[in-house]
Amino acid sequence: METTLKRKNIDLPVDTLKKLSIMAVAQGKSLKAYIEQLLISKANSINIEVSENPSPSGDTWFDNPENMESVKRGINEMKAGKGRTCTTEEIKKLLEL
Repeated sequence: METTLKRKNIDLPVDTLKKLSIMAVAQGKSLKAYIEQLLISKANSINIEVSENPSPSGDTWFDNPENMESVKRGINEMKAGKGRTCTTEEIKKLLEL
């Protein structure tokens, strides 16, 4: 599997570089190769999950597929110009509050 590489410069404290250099030499690697291997290994050990739940608090209402379908329909209707926005006062009047 071929991986696309991207070059990035990073700034590290001198003490950190000294410690990493010692660790790299102990493994028979250059500092650059050692840091790359360390970062790649760490990144590969992280499990990233993306949730479709748009709620920052993780509200379970959004976990229900029927609720999410309703939300998506509403978004699509607004994008298509089929929806309308209401003020708080208009909503209160419609709900007779």
